[in-house]
Amino acid sequence: MDRLSRRYRDIEVVDDDQFDYEGYEIVRGEFFAHTYEPAIVFNKGKVSVNTACIKKLQETDYIQILVNPEQKKLAVLPSQENEKDSFRWKTNGKKQMPRQITCRVFYAKVMALMEWNPDYKYKILGKLIRSNNQLLFVYDLSTPEIFIKEIQEDDKAHFSRKPVYPEEWKNQFGLPVEEHRKRMQINVFDSYTTFSVEKSENRNVKNKQTPADIPSDGEEHDQ
Repeated sequence: MDRLSRRYRDIEVVDDDQFDYEGYEIVRGEFFAHTYEPAIVFNKGKVSVNTACIKKLQETDYIQILVNPEQKKLAVLPSQENEKDSFRWKTNGKKQMPRQITCRVFYAKVMALMEWNPDYKYKILGKLIRSNNQLLFVYDLSTPEIFIKEIQEDDKAHFSRKPVYPEEWKNQFGLPVEEHRKRMQINVFDSYTTFSVEKSENRNVKNKQTPADIPSDGEEHDQ
């Protein structure tokens, strides 16, 4: 008896070799609470990861950011301090926290690439994957949670705590199974550009995107 069979030997299981994944959609992780999932955030000309990323790669002090403009994907690649375009992604000291990196040029280029509104906050969930024996985080920029500014009781603008999502998500649960399986498959250095995010200047970005007003049951978590 194999290991899987031993584990489930006391559970009644109905064999069905005819089950077909055709027509099924894998429900997006963004629709659930995801405090412990790795995420990257774009906000006010800055970029940062959340603490989940730091905890998953605790020995990593420096990273490089790679962008694939065609596939609309971003990768966070562990690197060494002396590598070109690497930068520190967390604070020093015992309690290591994510750093918010000012990156006006990089921020503007991402806003333009994705046709995002630079006055909104964008949070993208990612996955830690291994490719060519290299660990890295991969983020699909086409799947953002969008936090818009609202005027609250103090007459000041604050980001909403509940995200809205892209218009095309309104009538779907997620991606079809086969497309989902292919979405995060990448060749690390195929068509990716490495960005230096710390030495940057102001640039104007054309404000194009308006998110669909799709409510969420979850709240914004650790940024």
